[in-house]
Amino acid sequence: MKLHQANLGETKMFTAHDADHVMVNRVPYDHNIVVDAQEVREDWLVADFDALDESHFKYFLPFKPDVVLIGTGTQQRFAHPRLYRALTDLGIGVEFMDTPAACRTYNILVAEDRKVVAAIML
Repeated sequence: MKLHQANLGETKMFTAHDADHVMVNRVPYDHNIVVDAQEVREDWLVADFDALDESHFKYFLPFKPDVVLIGTGTQQRFAHPRLYRALTDLGIGVEFMDTPAACRTYNILVAEDRKVVAAIML
């Protein structure tokens, strides 16, 4: 599905998503990525949802986000709160959604100039 994109210059925005890929600023990705307003990172090395551990969530601390959106694929899944306690203890919100919802929510929040990070699992 293509997404409507606001004209935000070089801001990283999701421009499309499907079951096997997402596009950020019209560049396709078919593997896990982490996106914030300035960059797309491909170094969040999670094999699959069941492999998530505390270190995968501590990865987001240097971003200093207000919220982290976790796109869990075609179905919404939830990790145990102990895995992301390092984030919530600092007041950082962690939201789990299916990937299409994470892409849409990220675009809305980044357009509002919110400090958001989206981690997309494919």
